[in-house]
Amino acid sequence: MPVISVLHAQPVAAGTRPEPSFFRDLNLDQVCAGITVGRERYDLAPFLRMPLHDAAAVEYRHEVLRDLENPGTAGAVTEFANRMRAVRENLALARKLRYQYQRESWFLSAARGYCAAVSSLTAALGRAELASTGLTALRDYLAGYVASAAFTGLADEASGVAGALDGVTYCVNIKGPRVTVTRYEEEADFSADVVATFERFARGAGKDYRGSLRNWPEMDHVEEWIADRVAKLFPAEFAALDEFCARHGGFEDETVTAFDREIQFYLGYLDFIAPMKAAGLEFCYPRVSADDKETEVAGGFDLALAAKLAPRFHDMVTNDFRLSGPERIIVVTGPNHGGKTTFARMFGQLHYLASLGYPVPAATARLFLPDQVFAHFEREEDLATLRGKLADELARMRDAFTAATGRSLFVMNESFSSTTLRDATFIGERVIDTMTGLGVLGVYVTFIDELASSTAACVSMVGTVRPDDPAERTYKVVRRPADGLAYAEAIARKYRLTYPQLKDRIASLSVGAA
Repeated sequence: MPVISVLHAQPVAAGTRPEPSFFRDLNLDQVCAGITVGRERYDLAPFLRMPLHDAAAVEYRHEVLRDLENPGTAGAVTEFANRMRAVRENLALARKLRYQYQRESWFLSAARGYCAAVSSLTAALGRAELASTGLTALRDYLAGYVASAAFTGLADEASGVAGALDGVTYCVNIKGPRVTVTRYEEEADFSADVVATFERFARGAGKDYRGSLRNWPEMDHVEEWIADRVAKLFPAEFAALDEFCARHGGFEDETVTAFDREIQFYLGYLDFIAPMKAAGLEFCYPRVSADDKETEVAGGFDLALAAKLAPRFHDMVTNDFRLSGPERIIVVTGPNHGGKTTFARMFGQLHYLASLGYPVPAATARLFLPDQVFAHFEREEDLATLRGKLADELARMRDAFTAATGRSLFVMNESFSSTTLRDATFIGERVIDTMTGLGVLGVYVTFIDELASSTAACVSMVGTVRPDDPAERTYKVVRRPADGLAYAEAIARKYRLTYPQLKDRIASLSVGAA
C-alpha cells in the first residue's frame, strides 16, 4: 500500500537538495533555521527546498494547516510527536548498548511506546472534525492499521512480554566479595523493623548526607552478572524477550514514520510564527496561481526581520503592493536606508513561502507560483574568477537569464551600482527589457529614477520619509512616480537651502549690512 503523505497528494521523493543560492540573499536561510531549530533529527531541509508549482498542491497543505488550527487536533499531533521522540531515543540507545538484555529491554520499551503513540493518535483523530484530505486519509489508514493483525499482535506480545518481566522478583545476597542471586520466596522484609528501631533516636530533621550517583546508561560488569543469573532463574520470560526482539526488528510502519517526520514541517513553522501572531502581526493563506500573474499584497512584512525584532514586534512596518494587467516589475527607488532592500526581500519571501504552502506574513495576499527564483544582490569581489565586480555581476545576470523562463521570479537589489551612472542606466534598461521580454515577475531596487518608467511593465514605488523631517525614514514603500528631486527638495527645505529660502536669507543679510 502506498505511503500516506500529509505534504503531497501524490508520492514525491524529497531526496537531498542543496540550499538555493537565493536563500541567503532573501534571508530565507534565517527563516528556515527558525523553523528547524530543535527539530534537526527530522531533516526538514529537503522539504523546505522543494517549492510547489501547482495551486492544488498548495491548497492540500493549507487544508492540513487549517485542521491544525483546532487546539484538540494540534494537541493530539504534538503529543504523538513527543511520544515518538521518546521511541526514537529508546531505539537509539538500544543500538548503542553492548549488553544483550539491556538492549532488548530498551527495544521493548520503544515498541510499547510506539504502540501507545499510534493508538492514542488514532483515537484522537477519530474524535476530531477533520476537513483536510491529508489528515482524513491518515485517520482512515490508522484506523485500519491499528485493527490489523500485525499491529494488534505487536501490541499484545509487547504487553505480554513486559508483564511477564514485571513479575520477575529475585533476591541479591551480598556477603563480602560473594554475591548470590536467588528467586524471591516471600522472604521477610526487615525494612520496617529497621526504621522502627532507629526512629526513637530521631531528633528532628537531620542533614541529608546522601550523595547522588550518576546514572550511566551502560550496565557495569556486576550488574550484567546479576542479570545473567536472573535470566537463568527465569528462562521462559527472557526467552520470550529474545523472541520478541528477533521477530519485530522493524516494527515501525512506513506511513507512521513518514507522518512523524512530515508533520514537523507544519509544527515547526507554526511554532516559529506563534509569537508574532500573539503580538498582533497578521498571517494569511494566500490565493495562489501558477498561471495568473495578478499580484496583490496588503500588510506584508519581512519575516526574517520580524524574528530579529522579537519581542519588539510593534516596531515592524508593513507594506502593500500590487501588479495588474501588463504590470510585471516593481522598480523601487528612494533614499538610502529607507527600507528598499527589506521590501525586495519581503517580495521574494512572500512568493517562496506561498510556494511551500505556508501562511504568509501579510493581512491578505494573492501571489504567483514561480518555477524558479533568482536573486541578484551585491557580492564581494571574488579573486578566484579573475573578473572585476561589474563583470561578475553581468556574468551572474547572464546565467540567470539563460536558466529563466516566463514563469520565473527575479529580485534585483542595487545591481550594477559599482559602475558609472551612465553605464548603470544603460545596463539596467537592457536588463529590464530582457525581464519584460521574458514576462517574468520581479522587483528591481535601484538608485536610478529613470528605470522606474522605462517600460509599461514597470511600476514605480518609492521609499518615503517624514514630510516634516526628510532625514527620518518611514520604511514605507508607496506606489508613486520616482522623483529624486522631491527628496532633494525636502533636504534642502530642512536646511533652508531652497531658492526662496536662500533669497530671503540673502535679502535679510543685505538689510542687516545696510
